[in-house]
Amino acid sequence: MTQKLMTPREMLEGSFRAALAAVDPLHILPAHLPTPPKAGRTVMVGAGKAAASMALALEQHWPATAPLEGLVITRHRHGLLTNRITVVESGHPVPEEAGAAAAREILRLARSLSKDDLLIALVSGGGSALMTLPAEGLGMDDLRQLTSLLLASGAPIEDMNVVRKHLSAVSGGRLAAACKARVCALILSDVTGDDPADIASGPCAPDPSTFQDALGVLRRYRIDPPVSVLQHLEKGARGEIAETPKPGDKLFGRVTNTVIAGSRQALTGAAAFFQAQGVTPVILGDDITGEASEAAKVYAAIARQVGQTGTPWKKPVALLSGGECTVTLAAGQDKTARGGRCAEFLLSLGVSLEGLPDVWALACDTDGIDGTEENAGAMLTPDMISRARAKGLEPKDKLAEHDSWGVFDALGDLVVTGPTRTNVNDYRAILIV
Repeated sequence: MTQKLMTPREMLEGSFRAALAAVDPLHILPAHLPTPPKAGRTVMVGAGKAAASMALALEQHWPATAPLEGLVITRHRHGLLTNRITVVESGHPVPEEAGAAAAREILRLARSLSKDDLLIALVSGGGSALMTLPAEGLGMDDLRQLTSLLLASGAPIEDMNVVRKHLSAVSGGRLAAACKARVCALILSDVTGDDPADIASGPCAPDPSTFQDALGVLRRYRIDPPVSVLQHLEKGARGEIAETPKPGDKLFGRVTNTVIAGSRQALTGAAAFFQAQGVTPVILGDDITGEASEAAKVYAAIARQVGQTGTPWKKPVALLSGGECTVTLAAGQDKTARGGRCAEFLLSLGVSLEGLPDVWALACDTDGIDGTEENAGAMLTPDMISRARAKGLEPKDKLAEHDSWGVFDALGDLVVTGPTRTNVNDYRAILIV
């Protein structure tokens, strides 16, 4: 019986499912679990969009006779049922009081441990906002306002976290510093480079950045923060507030930070899927950054060359990439812009490829949320431009307005997965058939 060939749309959707499966915490975390201590308690804490699935994976594979307690914080609708671990849901990307209260309890648990105990920290992207606990003298309203300004500025996540680490009571290694126990941090990376100091603002990792660096980020992106935030950072820069724990601090002699998966694993899983379909997969990088609309122009040039000349790869070919691009909004655009960096990448790609047939693409955030809407990303078809214009939409105008969501929603080409409970940043696939 002849096997039915997949359509380009089915192939792209299947590749995304394969990418997600390759970084599912339920499958990958158990191999990294530490041995329970012979004496003492084991407390598990964590924060991030993958926190609930990471906690469930640990709970399912932890010895039934070994003590286990703890708490993790995840985004609303990302929770799972657990028996021994408490799961708290809170707001993201703008922090909420529920997350602050849970972070306060996490800090209390860490401080209650002795040298005979074990602290397991489950860290994943989104943890910076979900486990927000303001430093002394700061309030949640201050951090909420600052977060909104950072999100609209176009600053990469690494720079955002430099600022947030210096306004937090738990980030930048302070969670590890709060306890006397051995600390095992298991990390799912959503940042380029997979540096534990950057992922969820590195609650258990040494922080090489300084208060002065945080002030530099605000200046570089022309951010006017709340007065209390600016005063706190300036006090830190003058040495009036203690810095975050730095590389070389002896406290990290009892701390391990292990990245268990990242974007590379997701791309490898997708590549194997395409290979099985008779399509040549080409991984162009897992650390792509910069403005989403500008990055798309580079990929469009590559796709055009492959489509028109068959070089440097013969069709069919899938161009795969990961990383985290940004979308910089002009003043006032944060009120009207719709769509995240994945949909913006696709809209720019479609505009750049206008007139080129047989090129399809998918771009989705692996956490299932692209920007502020409920879609993971979108699908680009070869006829997107003509279909949009038939509905009275001009893609170039919508791109300038940062309304990529409006275009793909009107065309029925949004990709909606719901919470994936993993997070290794963006997945992009350009299929040339």
